[in-house]
Amino acid sequence: MTSKILLVTGDAAESLEVFYPYQRLLEEGYGVDIAAPAKKRLQFVVHDFVDGYDTYTEKPGYTWPADLALADVDPAAYVALVIPGGRAPEYLRNNADVKRIVQHFFEADKPVAQICHGPLITAAAGVLGGRRSAAYPALEPDVAAAGAEYVDGEAVVDGVVVSARAWPDHPAWIRAFIEVLRVKAPLA
Repeated sequence: MTSKILLVTGDAAESLEVFYPYQRLLEEGYGVDIAAPAKKRLQFVVHDFVDGYDTYTEKPGYTWPADLALADVDPAAYVALVIPGGRAPEYLRNNADVKRIVQHFFEADKPVAQICHGPLITAAAGVLGGRRSAAYPALEPDVAAAGAEYVDGEAVVDGVVVSARAWPDHPAWIRAFIEVLRVKAPLA
């Protein structure tokens, strides 16, 4: 049986931050399930940087089906968790099932990868405190308010938690996450 990784996301997630880890982890040989508030076709977005704008822009991105609803997730069936960014974490952080799922991974000391706005979810789940974490730079106050140390880095490793700022950090972020997986959740 293939070791499985759970990717928690929803509508308005950043396309690259879903598909890069999804495809890279499949390439490594892991199974990857996408869980969302409902088992449906999700609408992702593209966040890009445009000269003259104070922040990123948002455009419609790819669509992709969720494999299962968050309420149906048994986190014990997974060896690791991926939390992409985009706007999805803004509303997912309020979901009781997301909190239940995230808390399981932290309590069991299983590998977790989070990027961009993903730390909004771990903060709301009450598991970010006392850690070092990267995030989209505008979230530095949110990371600090959760009791964590914000680190402006492309691949911040804190035990089994690997974080990054945004999709430009993908190569270093996933490389570091795979190193953690090879130790803590090797392929079965």
